[in-house]
Amino acid sequence: MREPSMKTVDEQNDEMRQEYKREDLGAGVRGKYYDAYNEGHNLVLLTPEVARAFPSEEAVNQALLSLMRIAQASTGSISGELAEGARR
Repeated sequence: MREPSMKTVDEQNDEMRQEYKREDLGAGVRGKYYDAYNEGHNLVLLTPEVARAFPSEEAVNQALLSLMRIAQASTGSISGELAEGARR
């Protein structure tokens, strides 16, 4: 005897409704993960003109680190964690 197809198994175990009403979902909390997300992410949007100059995020990072090294060498204006990253 053949085993049932995946579709048949899925249909038998499917507990999802076809549609849900808003009240079935409960109350959402605005900004619940906002702080945690911002701590772990640092997204910078480039203008199209700048983005065309860099083929990858690594290229952008290398260019910025080079600029930081130049700024530190000429003015000594970069301090703390930024200076450590620029030396690497």
